[in-house]
This record gives sequence, structure tokens and C-alpha cells, in this order.
Amino acid sequence: MDRREVRFEVHEGVGYVELGRPRTINALTADMLLQIDLVLSAWATDPAVDEVQLTGVGERGFCSGADVRLLRAMVLTDPDRAVRFFEREYAVNALIAEYPKPVTALMRGITMGGGLGLAQHATQRVATPDLRWAMPETTIGFFPDVGVLYELSRLPGEIGTYLALTGVSIDAASAKWAGLVDRIDAPAPRFPSHCALSAARWWIDECFVGDDPGLIVHRLETHWFDRARAAGALLRTKSPLAVSLSLEAIRRARRLHSVREVLAQDLALARNLLWETDFVEGVRAQVVDKDRSPRWWHARVEDVPRDLVLGKFAGAPVVAPDKHLSAVVLPDAVDDVIDDDWRMIAHPLLAG
Repeated sequence: MDRREVRFEVHEGVGYVELGRPRTINALTADMLLQIDLVLSAWATDPAVDEVQLTGVGERGFCSGADVRLLRAMVLTDPDRAVRFFEREYAVNALIAEYPKPVTALMRGITMGGGLGLAQHATQRVATPDLRWAMPETTIGFFPDVGVLYELSRLPGEIGTYLALTGVSIDAASAKWAGLVDRIDAPAPRFPSHCALSAARWWIDECFVGDDPGLIVHRLETHWFDRARAAGALLRTKSPLAVSLSLEAIRRARRLHSVREVLAQDLALARNLLWETDFVEGVRAQVVDKDRSPRWWHARVEDVPRDLVLGKFAGAPVVAPDKHLSAVVLPDAVDDVIDDDWRMIAHPLLAG
């Protein structure tokens, strides 16, 4: 690994982690995640480090997510290696979520996907005015992972469902209104209490309620408001399987008790979903060939069998159907899905 891909420094009690792949908007690789984990694990007990700050170099953004081009190649040539990537990524996410010292994430520009796995679970999430926040995974045949469904499932009304299924990006003002960032590094008058997301909540809450993705799309497509109909048209472009899985996943995440538990669900889904064609096809269409014309496994969300969706949750934490009886049972296999190199670091996913 090029050591310049992640830079580490301790200065006056602050441990700085700086992502250093600006040409890819700091897209994460397995080696980068390993280095971050090793250093953060050491800093957790280092008396010279009082707090941690996460940043990224380059003008375009903090982090665009995982390097999905490399990840697609792994799926095609060595699927087990791809699974190990997710094991490592989710372990780092859990480490940050449960870190014993304050962690500040500077969320500048494009902050999406795996980048939110680093930033969203930080103690203090500071956005710049140019923030573009998104979990766009349904566009590439995947689901919103890295534990972010924990936060999305707890947003006002159906805002989290809207963001999870459509993958749309939101600005700093909307992210602040929703509680996805703690403060914006800009003068307050530039960010009024009314923002694009809050203004859209009325039709989002009307249309995104319930557990049936086909019904959600139908409500949107037949709505009198043009922006609701546009959201319906947008959903039709996403992977039908990914949309169906994402809806089930966010409903279950609401009944899970911690980021760690949501990450356990993410890992089960990732292991079960990578064998399907939609992820490979979605990355091909959006990143490799860039023809923007994916050929999804299913033509419409209405064509995705319910049993297929439920089967992808095999090995995930079991949640009670009623939120008032939300007993959670973690799978016995959780301890087996982290490889030996990670076990020795005592990740939060493995904590008793």
C-alpha cells in the first residue's frame, strides 16, 4: 500500500487521520481500512491522544465511499476476498461508533457510502457548506450499509426511508435539519431552518410509509405533486432487488439497538447479496462502462419475490415483529466472520 493513501499524525493531543486519494475522492481500499484500524486501535489506549479527527485531502470531498471498481473486480475473481473487505470495513465502522475518545469528522463536499461509515458514527460531525451527503447504493445494486441505517431509521417520519431507497444527495442544511450532522462550519444566516428536505417531508411521509416497495412506488407515480412523481420515476431506475432489500433492512434497523447490531445485519446481507448479479451490473453501468443503462435481475420491484428478500437476511440479528417486543438475537456466526488478523485487535463487533 502507498502510505500516502492515509496519513496519521499526533499533535497536541489530537490524532489526525487524513484520507489521501484525492483522484478517487478518497475512495477506501482494504489496505486503507486496515491501516486506519491498526492506528485507531493503538490510539484508543495511548495517553498522548485525547481525541481523533477524521479528514480527507482534495477539493472534491471527504470520501466517496468504498472503491467499488476494485470491489467489483474482487466479486468477479475472488468473492471471498470481497467478503473479507466488508468484514474489515464494518469492523472499522464499529470501532469508530464505540470509540472511547471523542472523534470529530470533517464532512466536506462529497461524503457518501463508505465515507459515511467513517463520519456518520463520529462523536461530532462537522459539515462544510458544500456537503453532498448520500447513501447511493441502490443505484449500483447494493443496499445502504456501513451501519448508517441505524441513523436513517431514526430520522423524522419517513425521511430515512426516502434517503435509503432513492439514494439522493442532500445539502448541508438538509443534513443539519435531519440530525445527520451536528453543526455546519459557516455563518448561521446561510442555513435557515427551512430546507429542501424539510419542505418535502409532507409528501415523503405520505408515500414512503409501509413495508411494500411496490405500493410505495405506486403512491409516488400516481401522486398529484410533480416532485413525488419524479421520485417514483427515480426509484424505477434503481435495482428492484436492492430497493426491496433496503426497505426491509431499514424497517429491521429501527428495531435494532445499536450501530453494532445494524452492522451485523449489514454483514449478513453483504455476504448473501454479493453472489447476485445486480451489484456487478450496477457498478459496470455507473463506474466501469458508464452507459448508465443497467440490466437488473428483476424488471420492477413488484417482480421481486418476498421470500427472496427475506432469505437474504439469513444470519442477521433476529428482531421481534412488534417494536414493543424488540428482542434482538445476534447470530452465533458473528464471531466467525472476522478473520484472524482482525480478531487480535479486539474489534467492537467481537466484544462480549
